[in-house]
Amino acid sequence: MTSCSPASAKNAPSGLNVERYLGNHQVARHQHNDIELDVRQAMTRIEPLPAAAKLASGFHKSAYASKAEMRPHLRRFLRESNMGVAGSYRFKAIEPASYLAIYPLDRYTVFEKQYNTGFELMKSIDLMYQTMLAELGQRSLDAAWTADFPPEGRFTPANIKGRKYWYFDIPDGHGGTKRRYVGSADDPDIAQRVADHKRDKDDLRARRRLVNTLTREGGMTAPDAMSGDIVEALADGGLFRLRGVLIGTVAFQCYSGLLGVRLPMAAILTGDADIAQDYAISREVEDSLPPIVELLQGVDASFRPVPHRSGSAASSAFQNADGYRVEFLTSNRGSDDYIDQPAKMPALGGASADPLRFLDFLIREPVRTILLHRSGVPVVVPDPSRYAVHKLIVASRRHTDGQGPAKREKDVRQAALLFEALQQTRRSADLALVYNEAWERGPAWQEGIRTGAGMLPAQDAERLNTVLIEGAKKNREEIELPIGE
Repeated sequence: MTSCSPASAKNAPSGLNVERYLGNHQVARHQHNDIELDVRQAMTRIEPLPAAAKLASGFHKSAYASKAEMRPHLRRFLRESNMGVAGSYRFKAIEPASYLAIYPLDRYTVFEKQYNTGFELMKSIDLMYQTMLAELGQRSLDAAWTADFPPEGRFTPANIKGRKYWYFDIPDGHGGTKRRYVGSADDPDIAQRVADHKRDKDDLRARRRLVNTLTREGGMTAPDAMSGDIVEALADGGLFRLRGVLIGTVAFQCYSGLLGVRLPMAAILTGDADIAQDYAISREVEDSLPPIVELLQGVDASFRPVPHRSGSAASSAFQNADGYRVEFLTSNRGSDDYIDQPAKMPALGGASADPLRFLDFLIREPVRTILLHRSGVPVVVPDPSRYAVHKLIVASRRHTDGQGPAKREKDVRQAALLFEALQQTRRSADLALVYNEAWERGPAWQEGIRTGAGMLPAQDAERLNTVLIEGAKKNREEIELPIGE
């Protein structure tokens, strides 16, 4: 990639709208007091002008085939250029250039655009691949359903506390039956599957081909192998049938396909898997996963229960020899007295769960989607609007020591990306609805949202306000913004 001349960078008019000026260029933003070089798709966070112009004229990315090859050359160039950058250099992926579009152009160095002509907020996934994902999700769910509910069994309705649920009775080989929980009779997907369950067939190889196409050609996100294997094992054990919800970064990885946009890799890397289940549901479904330890050890024999911080004999987390952690969480039962004690969860195969405030908001009305691992894993994840708002609250409550700052930065980054994706995919009304729901829960919620929103970079805070205003107008509701205009 060839850089523009120093003169054109220096003389770019202050305050000019980047979309109008760029044409076939993209930009890199400097942040004061942040000696951090971020490289992703022709983007480098660098020193301010005029030093930035010096970098633009002297350093040519096109000479290097990869980011890894480029890093030592960039470090050496900065040292030799006497640009005042000292100490270690930390690299990580950041936003596409359009993410920076509201800044005045005199804060940028302009490079020739390497990837897309024109200007776009976030690269969309082609409709053909979105359609393929929908087909994969249907076929994967069909396959999981067939495995869980073989033809020799039968579906039986049951009324519990005034609501109708489906259960599945299967002969146990000793003259009796074993009953398994299926789900609410109000769920139209389940009702249809009850009617059609003998028709469902597995097509494993075809689904694997679909997954490969979606990840290699369609630009959708696949999890790392360990995360995928763990979620698949839990899904095969019945986690999502028992109304478990995949949360955290592994869930965030599903939003690329769900929303039809490409998400940067830095926001989706993880070393753990978080699972949530509502406390009342776990007590009422009258069914359970197989022993959690056995499921996890089927993936990696080194998984062991992690002693609970309270000293309780119950475990809510499991970790392997490489430090990969699987943690189970549940909604708080109305009092902070339960926060530090693991909750017994009858449906989780012997695992307990840590009660967390605000979690009930996150896992309310979750959505079905597909994790692009192997032949596709049907999962249940939080609604992306709820995930984004919840991340603001979580970020506001992170500790300031240990891994707290890094996790907080990741929380804010994921929230910002989802706000952008929700705006681009015309889902502002959905975001405004769940935002108002959280806001109306009281002062503690409002303070969490305000504090988290205050951590957003300026352009993301402005976008959040814009999306909320747009959504409130569509919903014909009043809305109180977290950050004053």
